Amino acid sequence: MVQQIVESSGRSFATDEINLIRQTVKTFSNLSLTELSKTLSELLDWKRPNGKLKYEECRVLLERLHADGIISIPKLRSSGSPGPRKANTAAFAEDETPVAGSAGQFEPLSLKLVQAADRELASIFKQLIARWHYLGYKVPFGAHLRYLVESDKLPGRYLACFQFSSPALKMAPRDAWIGWSAEEQKRNLQFIVSNSRFLIPPYVSVRGLASKILSLAAHRLPDDWERLYGYRPLLLETLVERARYSGTCYKAANWIHLGCTQGRGRMDRDHAAHGQSIKDIFIYPLSHHAQAQLRSAVVPVFVDEEEQDAFI
Repeated sequence: MVQQIVESSGRSFATDEINLIRQTVKTFSNLSLTELSKTLSELLDWKRPNGKLKYEECRVLLERLHADGIISIPKLRSSGSPGPRKANTAAFAEDETPVAGSAGQFEPLSLKLVQAADRELASIFKQLIARWHYLGYKVPFGAHLRYLVESDKLPGRYLACFQFSSPALKMAPRDAWIGWSAEEQKRNLQFIVSNSRFLIPPYVSVRGLASKILSLAAHRLPDDWERLYGYRPLLLETLVERARYSGTCYKAANWIHLGCTQGRGRMDRDHAAHGQSIKDIFIYPLSHHAQAQLRSAVVPVFVDEEEQDAFI
């Protein structure tokens, strides 16, 4: 019998688990997709380090299996395609008055955490990304954090916004840098967080602003991530599309350039887009021992704060 392996969100699912998913979907066909995702996350023991179910990642897996014809979900959401959803954004009165100068002129800068419960901030974030970011806005799944950047010198204005979310499943340069095995990668991928969106609107031209924001984010994000998800990430990563940007701000903020991707997206399982969108890979360790910790059988849920402060 040929073993069937499906990979999704940092985990591999073998034939017996796919059969369990298929049988569960059939048995509980009256459940909503969210309820079904939570049920399967429990059965598959698919959890975060703090014990919370990864039901959002499970939902994406179910949609992918549905799209591939492996299972049938009668209540699949109308978009019909796997991956992050596009979102409707409500307009807000964006002030496009030009802002120019150097980062020092606008200090202190502060990062405002955007949470779903704050509809006004969430709407502002969505509109900025949808309007100005070349990738547009999509609803992130799984663990993620979003921020708006403010200056005390310009109350009521937002100079930038950025998002951290789930990492790439596999990237050869990153995986080689860590030096982990397939089992270690499967177990510890969730300790990597991706800077999946970073935007400074075109009417903001402030020297050194981007690298300053990245430094603030490296200090702020581990605490917020731990508070919301119960564990601290060990490594930040990002992908910079080479045809559009040079990654200067990441270099200035001491991120490490590891190489480039093969030009495929995470949904390009048939290699149809090979070489079409090559991206530079940058990483930022949040610990002196990030590589060893990511290879460890027992990753520390808490990173020593003094070590992190010294490193950052």
